[in-house]
Parts: sequence; structure tokens; C-alpha cells
Amino acid sequence: MDLLIDFLIHTHISNLGQNGVSPEDDEPFFVADLGQVIRQHRRWKRNLPDVHPFYAVKCNSDPNLLRLLAELGTGFDCASIEELRSVLDLGVDPARIIFANPCKTASSLVFAQRAGVTWTTFDNLDELDTIKKHHPNAQLALRIFASDSDAIVDLSKKFGAPIDSTWRLLQRAHELGLEVSGVSFHVGTGASNIAPYIKAIQQAKTVIEQGKALGFLINVLDIGGGFQDSNFENFAPKLQATLRRELPTGMRFMAEPGRYYARSAYTLVCKVISRRLQTGAQPEPDMLYQNDGVYGSFMNVLIEKEVLHPTLVSRSLHRHEGGGKRHKGTCRYSIWGPTCDSTDRVVEEMAMESEVKVGDWLKYTHMGAYTTATATQFNGFRSHRHVTYLNSELIGHGTTRKSRHIRPHLISCQLL
Repeated sequence: MDLLIDFLIHTHISNLGQNGVSPEDDEPFFVADLGQVIRQHRRWKRNLPDVHPFYAVKCNSDPNLLRLLAELGTGFDCASIEELRSVLDLGVDPARIIFANPCKTASSLVFAQRAGVTWTTFDNLDELDTIKKHHPNAQLALRIFASDSDAIVDLSKKFGAPIDSTWRLLQRAHELGLEVSGVSFHVGTGASNIAPYIKAIQQAKTVIEQGKALGFLINVLDIGGGFQDSNFENFAPKLQATLRRELPTGMRFMAEPGRYYARSAYTLVCKVISRRLQTGAQPEPDMLYQNDGVYGSFMNVLIEKEVLHPTLVSRSLHRHEGGGKRHKGTCRYSIWGPTCDSTDRVVEEMAMESEVKVGDWLKYTHMGAYTTATATQFNGFRSHRHVTYLNSELIGHGTTRKSRHIRPHLISCQLL
């Protein structure tokens, strides 16, 4: 499918500048293959058949992505009024939504109650008082502490009740007349070890027994998100086996994958807008400046220390603005974003097989997770991106999607 994506990249670039120079000509853009999302969903069902995915909307709230996931039958993990609204506006049944934020505002609880979203999480006593006042009929899941020390991002620093506090939390929920029906945990983003999951599942068993002693029927376990795409086939069956071995028959299992679905479906293309050639006895890598950076689509470079490896878009269908001959052979570059902040560095150092000039375009794959979702308008740079969509699952099958929003092969729209 890479050839299809490259074709759409070239088509977009070749259409720029048709009406003179405009700001749109200098904007980064995405190509999204919704067929890849469908393939990821098949992988999930094949390797974790007992666990129902609730897509983490915070990862990428692109309406076309959410619409496709709704058609595929996933649930949705939302953390705010806007995320709830973005899913509900698609006509999704509120029963397919979990309000998975352990610390919510009163207004968001009122919104959830009025919308019919009943599932939510908690991990502290004060949250129970807030829920009792503003959403007393909610179905609650107690989020417990879980941590993988090797995870890219450890969420346990902020959320999750220690196991020595769960009895008191359940007791307080019982005193308030609230209904606790589930347990949840999240071992961290990019977790790859099964051991932290086994420990968290065993602690969830303890909470289930504690709840039973208080009269609660806890029959739902939410195992969180952070699943790695690269080792999924190796990791998921171990997790599946652990759930079946450790927990009683009749339990419902759910998870909150985000990047698993979105990351590999999106390709970002950025334009080189300036260049600094370094000199000296031991010169540093030449500096490329592109039209997107860490305050835009590359926040993961700061948050997760992600190391990126862009490639140069073929020049056969577009012009570069540098003029003159192009040096052949390996060239070393650092890559920087467009803002005036000196921390806006996307790539510390990398090698290209030939010289890169102003006006060239760089292609970044696997850019669907926490890119547009975390983009800002710092320095006045726009945070929304043009997206060209294709569905590679439809190509060659001669079928037509029933959805009027995602036509076969290709549509274009703006991410807001």
C-alpha cells in the first residue's frame, strides 16, 4: 500500500501552487489509510477475542476515524465533554462509551448523565462524593494502581488506587448507595511485559472479592491501553490466557487501545522551508527547518523521546526552490520545526542518501497517534491539517462502502 500513499502524496504536492503562492502551499498534510485501521481491528479480534476494544479518543479524534471505528463495532473511551460529544454526535449508543477519567468535573458528570453515559471510573474518596451528587446512577469501575517500569509513559504517577486503599473506597461507595460493577487499570503507554498485567489482574481479583463481601457484583475488568503494535501477536495471546486462567467465568473484559488503531494509519508530509549549512573543522550536521514541529504534530518527540526517521519524497513530481546541482552521497542533518523556540527540534541527527534542499518534502510514517490531538497554535502556526483519505481494503474488491462519508478509495477533508 506504500505505492498508493506515495501516489496521493505526489498528487497533493503537484496540485500546490496552481493559483500562485498561498499559505496552504506551505502547510504540512496527512495521508490516512483507513484500510489499515480495519486490518488492525481484525488483528485485535484474532489475538484478543475475549477483550472488547474501547478506542481511546484522546489519541486521535479525527471524525472519519471515529466513524469507521463505530462501524466496526468498537466502544469508545472518553475523558471530557468534547470527547463524549464527538462520539455521541456520530449516533453511537451511550452504552458503548466509558467515561474513563477518574477525576471529573461536576459539569462533565451532568453532561454524561443527561446523555445516557453510565460507565465511569474513580480512584479516590472525593470523586465518589462528586459522583453521588451529580451522577448517582452511574456504573462505577474502581481504577487500581498498576505500573510497568519499562513503559514509555508511566500513568501510575497520576492515577490508580493502591491496593491497601481499595477496601475503604468500596466501603464508601456502598455507604453512598453507589454501584461498583467493574475494576480498571492501565500499566502504562508502550508496555511490553506480561508480568505487570499478571500482577494487576491478580490485584483486580482481590478487589472483586472485596466487592463481593460488600454486596457488589463486579463482573467487568478494563485492562487499559498502551498496546504495542510491534509485539502484539506475541503479547496478546499471553494476556488472553492470563485473563482466562485468573478470573472467573462470566467476567466481561474491555481495553482502551488508542495508538494501536491510529498510529500506523497516518503518514505526515512536511516541507523544508529553510536550511543552514554548517562549516568548520568538525562541522555539526546541516540544519533543516520544516513547516511542522514539536508544538504541532511532533509533541511525542518531547513527551516520549520518540526517534523519527523521515524519508525524502521523490522529486519527480515537484519542484525544489534551491536551484543548482544536488550533492550525491550521504548527508547529515538535524531537523527543526518552524517556531522561534530553540527546543523545537524534531530530529537530533540523521543521514540522508542525498542532499536535501529548500522546497523538498519529508515523509514521516506512523504519525496517527498523539499528533493532531496534541498540536498547539504556538507562535501563530495553525494546528489543523489537510488529510487525504484512502481505504486500501476496498481497492481491487469492486465493492462500495455503505457509508456516505467514506467513499471507496479516496476523500479529502480538513482536520479541525
